[in-house]
Amino acid sequence: MRVLVTGGAGYIGSTAVAILLERGYEVNVLDDCSTGHADAVSAQAKFVNGSILDIGAVSNALKGCDAVIHFAAKSLVGESVEKPDLYEDVNVNGTRILLAEMAKAGVRKLVFSSTAATYGEPEVIPITEDSLNKPTSPYGTTKLAVDQMITAESKSGLAAISLRYFNVAGAFESKSGWLAERHDPETHLIPNLLRATAQKPLKVFGNDWPTKDGTCIRDYVHVVDLIDAHILALENLEVSNHKIINLGSGGGYSVTEVIDGAAKVIGREIPAELASRRSGDPAVLIADISKAKSLLGWSPKRNIEDMVGDTWKSQNASTGN
Repeated sequence: MRVLVTGGAGYIGSTAVAILLERGYEVNVLDDCSTGHADAVSAQAKFVNGSILDIGAVSNALKGCDAVIHFAAKSLVGESVEKPDLYEDVNVNGTRILLAEMAKAGVRKLVFSSTAATYGEPEVIPITEDSLNKPTSPYGTTKLAVDQMITAESKSGLAAISLRYFNVAGAFESKSGWLAERHDPETHLIPNLLRATAQKPLKVFGNDWPTKDGTCIRDYVHVVDLIDAHILALENLEVSNHKIINLGSGGGYSVTEVIDGAAKVIGREIPAELASRRSGDPAVLIADISKAKSLLGWSPKRNIEDMVGDTWKSQNASTGN
């Protein structure tokens, strides 16, 4: 099977490409490298350097493909508030072009990298796939719009699964080296806490939340576990059916647990300072993953220490330490 991976030069996408190739799939990649990195794409993949908004590039990238794993998107919540039109264009219009070109090419299998941001601030925890969708950012709104487009397209024969998840972490050591987060700016907790210093300590936003240790609880999944789920989804598609499935840790981790896990991995304390709560932060955000277990046979194999440990190894490898 040949799979097109859109956004295949990004952190998650390039990991998907490497793992797909190692498991015997043939892979095409479409990415404009606006946030991804061409050097992260395996030489074994056919790489089309182009935008999801470029009909010609999308058509070219689909040649010979049997299925698509769609990661290409703008994905920063804060940026989406500042640039809602950009997010509407890339995320929604880009996917509209992709679906149209897939139909023309006769490619009727799709796995979509959605987001738990579609749920907004849920009333019930853990979040199930039946939870009300009330996104609180343009990012979440655009991803929900794409899910709705895919549902409509499935009525015409598309076989699709959308995977919704919160935070992805960790790194993957491919045959050509480590694939890890290389965001600018870096907004994710684990890479940032590993770079924390006495001069620039990690900020912990509140320690009086109604949780077991007073710090917020969030869902994390290792990038390799995440790609395992995407591949299982690819292998469990049904014609004219669009399933939505949550992914996560199965329980979540508090900020304190993440910091303690990091300290254990690297053998020293993580410099941290207490800051005021951020407005709008829920105390707990975790996903119910029972549907992933029952429909895909998937559950995460790696814990927070694995996520921190692999990130740490990748950072040391990149700096030569």
